[in-house]
Amino acid sequence: MDIRAILAGLAFALMWSSAFTSARIIVLDASPLAALTLRYLISGLLGVGIALALGQSWRLTPAQWRGTIIFGILQNAVYLGLNFVAMQTVQASLAAIIASTMPLLVALALWLMGERLRPLGLVGLAAGLVGVTIIMGARITGGVDMLGLLLCIIGVIALTLATLLVRGLTSGGNFLMIVGLQMLVGFVTLALATLAFETPRVNVSLPLILAFAYTVLVPGLLATVVWFWLVDRIGATRAATFHFLNPFFGVAIAALLLSESLGAQDVLGVTIIALGILAVQLSRQRRA
Repeated sequence: MDIRAILAGLAFALMWSSAFTSARIIVLDASPLAALTLRYLISGLLGVGIALALGQSWRLTPAQWRGTIIFGILQNAVYLGLNFVAMQTVQASLAAIIASTMPLLVALALWLMGERLRPLGLVGLAAGLVGVTIIMGARITGGVDMLGLLLCIIGVIALTLATLLVRGLTSGGNFLMIVGLQMLVGFVTLALATLAFETPRVNVSLPLILAFAYTVLVPGLLATVVWFWLVDRIGATRAATFHFLNPFFGVAIAALLLSESLGAQDVLGVTIIALGILAVQLSRQRRA
């Protein structure tokens, strides 16, 4: 793994983790589904426009179209939609911790489906379970909103399912076009959800404007592009190793920008989860 890939992986982890803090700021002043719908419209059009300017084609293979639609619905609409709704009552740090367990859930699902996992990977899965138990015990005792917590859990399951369904699918050099189209799929899906379930509201404020612009351009577009570039460069298994940084970055950014409290049990749980993710990814990397 060269220095460019390492820097890209660090940048991706930082951008991905920061999305929860910016989302928390947004939903304090705007209805979550409507805000996310607008975000995907802008990010999707930007992505497709830039891709066309670079000569990339929207004429994808049937498998690529299938993957684009699956990812657009499950990741962009279900996973992020539920997280945006949940963060009206759930802290950004908790949402980030739950979402960061996705690599563990993917590894667990593959193991249950028959993929062999080295002892190090099994230890990682057990460590992740222990870490989640520690954090959930502390948060539930502290009075977390159970509905918001459930939405975050359903969201990460949807993200895990999306990852499993499009595993091994390549972009064929059209990664920016695929990113843009996935976002437009998310836009259409969330627009329908907004019409069905939400009365849009907005309280225009400087924090809302800054957080929304940041979410559209950085986690919304740049982080996704960096991820696809990283996967194309070093492969999905090695790229996924950087996910072990997400719990640390997620809680650190939320504590820094939102002044969210961080107890000793949270720190212990986050550390154990991160080590579990790293162990699982290193195990799968060696196997690959």
